[in-house]
Parts: sequence; C-alpha cells; structure tokens
Amino acid sequence: MPHRVVVLALDGALPFELGIPQRIFGRSLGTGSGGPGRKLYDVVTCSIRPPGPVRTDADFAVLVEHGPEALATADTVVVPASYELGPVFEEGRLTEELAAALALVRPGTRMVSICTGSYVLAAAGYLDGRPATTHWSSADHFQRIFPQVRVDPDVLFIDDGDVLTSAGVAAGIDLCLHLVRRDHGAAVANEIARRTVVPPHRDGGQAQYIQRPIPEPQFATTTAARAWALARLDRPILLRDMAEQEAMSVRTFTRRFREEVGISPGQWLTQQRVERARHLLESTDLSIDQVARDAGFGTATSLRQHLQAALGVPPTVYRRTFRSSADAST
Repeated sequence: MPHRVVVLALDGALPFELGIPQRIFGRSLGTGSGGPGRKLYDVVTCSIRPPGPVRTDADFAVLVEHGPEALATADTVVVPASYELGPVFEEGRLTEELAAALALVRPGTRMVSICTGSYVLAAAGYLDGRPATTHWSSADHFQRIFPQVRVDPDVLFIDDGDVLTSAGVAAGIDLCLHLVRRDHGAAVANEIARRTVVPPHRDGGQAQYIQRPIPEPQFATTTAARAWALARLDRPILLRDMAEQEAMSVRTFTRRFREEVGISPGQWLTQQRVERARHLLESTDLSIDQVARDAGFGTATSLRQHLQAALGVPPTVYRRTFRSSADAST
C-alpha cells in the first residue's frame, strides 16, 4: 500500500502551502517490480471538523472531503501554515477541537510542519526538547512562546527523525522533496523536482532570505567561486583559492559568502561533498574508498566521519538503505 500522507487543513490556511504535499507526494511514482507508474504516496486532506468548506487567507474557501478521522489512518501528517491559529499562536495552547483531532494520530506517525504550522506541533508537545525551525519572521516569537524548543531560524528545514519542520512557504517544497529523497532515494526526488521545475536541493538556509542592508555594488557575488569549487570537489580546495576566483581578500570573501549563502565557505564545501558522496553511494557501485576520493574527503575514514555527523549513518548503511529503496521503486 502507498504511504498515507494526511494534510491537516486549518481555517486561515495558505492555499500555496496547503497544495505543496499533493504536488510533491501526489506526483511521486515508482516503476518496475511494483508496477508501472505505481503511486508511492496516497495523499488526502482533512479538517478538524466534519467534511465541508475550510476558510483560507485568500478570497476563496476549499472544500475538504475528509474529517479528523483521517488522521488516524496517516503514516505522515503534514500541518501547513494558517493565519488563524488563535490561542495556538498567541498562547501556545491547542483549542479543544484541534487537540481532539490530533489525539487521533497514531503513536509513531511521522509529523511534519510547513512554515508556522510548527506552532501546532509545538503546542501539541511534539517539539519539546527538539530542534525545530519556522518562518524567520516568526522565529523570535516562536522561541518566546515555546522556550522548550531549540529553534534554529537559519535553516530551510530540520529533520529530527519522526518530526520534521520547515521554514516559510517554499521551504515546504524543500522539506517534502527531502522526505521523498529519504524514503525512495535521490532519483525519484530529482524526477519530481524536474517536473515541478524547482531545484532538487537548495544551498544555504533562511539566512539568505532575511532582509539585510543591500551590499555595496562594487562587491561582486561569490557565484563564480562556488561554480569553480563544484567542478573540482575531488581536489583540495583552500579558502584563498576560492577568494582568488572573485579577486577578493579572504576576509572579504568569507564575509560576502556568508551574507549570500548563510553559512561559511568551509561548511558549504562540506555540505557539497556530502551531497556528492550521497549521490555516488546511491547511483554507483564504486568502492567506499573511491567515493571518498571522488567526493573530496580523501579517505574512507574521513567520509565515514562526515556522513555520520551529517546523516547519522556510515556510508555502508546509507548505501544499503537507499540502493534498496531505489531498486524497489525503479
């Protein structure tokens, strides 16, 4: 049976975010042993009330055909943002109606929020003691209302295993693609990204979208340096080498890079090498030693350390998991 994704539509929902799960999960298809074009996910939308219209923040309502009982059938619950969260947003507590609906969710169900949908997960206790994110403009308020949550306002999304949160609006696309990649491998996620005409993975985090003073026009971007580095990830890359591509001093380049990407050049390079290693582990039969060299980590030991730190698993376990998922869906 396809993995059941239940999207919770609350009054005041943002139509764009409400439609993201259907657009990403609903278009995820597998082929091969499971049959051509088989659905990998079954996506339904429900309300906290009996079936009927749900208000949105636009000049139209949406007709939701499922009531809260659908939550009891979910393998994954997605809570998009709403502009009418009331006491959830103002006081950090659920309404009786919302609490009753969420009580139907089975233990072990994967919980996901898009943008300020994180307020609902936090008010329900799913984020207690966990890292989480939300829209950058609400991060300070979110932290005040939920001091027990470890808020990171700079990332596009946070995967904490069975609970995942995303930043604002389009970051919901990033998170849903990440879940497809996690469930079925990069090939399936990349195909959905192509069909949706979005990048399969975006660099940096929310920091690049927060309003900041506009840099002086004489400062060039760091785009050329990043392209230069991506073309030679398998070789040693020094910070001064990247700075030279933009004719900047190391200090100026580092500051400018962080302003544009949201993280340091070193952190960015490690991220890119991890992504290269993931791709090679999923799509090739190269030895772990060769993957380490091609991704720029040099040795299998270094690759294991970086993958363990970034993903929580060593290369052999990652390959076994995602090659199996890819084989099952292709």
